[in-house]
Amino acid sequence: MNATATAGRWTATDVPDQAGRVAVITGANTGIGYEAAKVLAARGATVVLACRNPERADDALARIAAAVPGARAEFLRLDLTSLASIREAAAELRARHPEIDLLVNNAGVMWTPRSTTADGFELQFGTNHLGHFAFTGLVLDRLLPVVGSRVVTISSMGHRTGRLDFDDLQSEHSYGRHRAYGASKLANLMFTYELQRRLEVAGANTAAVAAHPGGAGTELVRNSPPLIRFLYPLFEPLITQSAERGALPTLRAATDPFARGGQYYGPDGIGEVKGFPKRVGSSSRSHDKLAQRRLWQESLQLTGATFPV
Repeated sequence: MNATATAGRWTATDVPDQAGRVAVITGANTGIGYEAAKVLAARGATVVLACRNPERADDALARIAAAVPGARAEFLRLDLTSLASIREAAAELRARHPEIDLLVNNAGVMWTPRSTTADGFELQFGTNHLGHFAFTGLVLDRLLPVVGSRVVTISSMGHRTGRLDFDDLQSEHSYGRHRAYGASKLANLMFTYELQRRLEVAGANTAAVAAHPGGAGTELVRNSPPLIRFLYPLFEPLITQSAERGALPTLRAATDPFARGGQYYGPDGIGEVKGFPKRVGSSSRSHDKLAQRRLWQESLQLTGATFPV
């Protein structure tokens, strides 16, 4: 570990050599996912950009190639709002890569008006949690034999306001865009903690870790109410950091040799809004083991997914 990391300012220069590793990142055509993919490619990893839009993915691949000559990067078509697409993407990924070192569940939507996925799930819960849950289950056996492999799932500060109503997981009776987002981000953490417990019981080589970017300047704000979109530019310098800086907690959770399963990483600044990545805590609700197990079972039933642990 270099002097910068020792001083508590972990940066992209602290990412270890990734040569020979395969890293799959959902939503890697823009924002946090793109910045993480670029750094991992620069460190020698083969990065798989698992994205919905081929044109935007091609643009991201071109930008990575320009920034990192000789980068090994490829596109995998994945639409997390469709279980059929998730199954097809998982099958394609398994055919290409017999072993996977890193899966980063990064893609997400935020504060959307109420709508549903192709399978009838509320869009935020369906994309942010259920889509990643199903995809992870379908490819996890490719990680299990790999020493040091990790599943990193991206949550948010918004998880602290999140509550799971198991009688209305799809927000059919009552919908609030902020409430639904918070629930989906809480689910991301509960999934991580339950997955880690199962990996430990199985004696697996794989660890489940979580991260959040703080207030990162990404495209997610596009679904904010009009007043917030109007005021956002005035407060942006105070409450956000660049996507490049926002990707650091993801990269630390994914690559820091000292990171352990069940840990959660975010910025070290006031309110975890900005700063360099460190280990952070999560809400008491996220640690409710009974709720974690119930969410796992509900997610299995809703998606039809299976897990090897």
